[in-house]
Amino acid sequence: MTAAELVLDARNATGESPVWRAQEAALYWADIPRGLLQRWQPGQGSARQWQLPQMLACMAGWQGEPQRWIAGLEDGIYQVTLGDGGGEAHIQALATVVHAMPGMRFNDGRCDRQGRFVAGSMLMDMAAAQPVGKVYRFGAQEMKAGRAQDLQLGPLITPNGLAFSPDGRTMYLSDSHPSSQQIWAFDYDTDSGTPHNRRLFADMTHLPGRPDGAAIDVDGCYWICGNDAGLVHRFRPDGRLDRSLPLPVKKPAMCAFGGTGLDVLYVTSIRPEGIDLSDQPLAGGVFALRPGVSGWEEAEFRPL
Repeated sequence: MTAAELVLDARNATGESPVWRAQEAALYWADIPRGLLQRWQPGQGSARQWQLPQMLACMAGWQGEPQRWIAGLEDGIYQVTLGDGGGEAHIQALATVVHAMPGMRFNDGRCDRQGRFVAGSMLMDMAAAQPVGKVYRFGAQEMKAGRAQDLQLGPLITPNGLAFSPDGRTMYLSDSHPSSQQIWAFDYDTDSGTPHNRRLFADMTHLPGRPDGAAIDVDGCYWICGNDAGLVHRFRPDGRLDRSLPLPVKKPAMCAFGGTGLDVLYVTSIRPEGIDLSDQPLAGGVFALRPGVSGWEEAEFRPL
């Protein structure tokens, strides 16, 4: 293993949802509050970016459409189409969501192994600690109906850490709020896209950092960012902590495997406003780790 390497001093306010697209050999990710979708290729010194009219929280590629994405924004799930070279992105609503309270948006999300988009919502005022977060599924059936399906997994304050085992039969979900910091595993019905048999996978109240965004490796191990602790943790499928890798920033947000052999773990991070950053000047950057294990290519959205 090697130390974390800064690949781009992006200075993102909240860098999230990294996705490696192998066909382009490029990393995409979001800066949530700025509504930016960004793209970077190894060897390039800068990133392209596209501006969206809403906050962009999570996204997944659209199968067979290299310039199209599915994404969770503020008030629903959207199709996002990127123009060549950056600039403005075109969005089209697929399913709007009636949030439980004002001031909510989508947060973490990705596709299951069958190509259904699964994403959670949260109240942006985390200090309020309101358990109004939900997790939604949006697949081919939901697309025909024009609505997202509430998976009824609450109460949740800040749903996060969504990931699926290599065979797609286990779904992971965390609540990253300081009052929770739990990670759960569910049995996942790959035919219907329904999670059940919820059980505690890991209690991070006893570990450094709050559970944030996650990724799965070829061994079925679960990698999750330890927000506030500057770490990325690897848990074995039985919930045992295997290792923790350090980063030069306090708030890693989400990780994703990429690179030619999917053996690079890319990590996005948060650059908090209004605090002294002299001890973490690279906050908001994108980092790369070589953890000695490869990951899985992310599933893309299948609309049919």
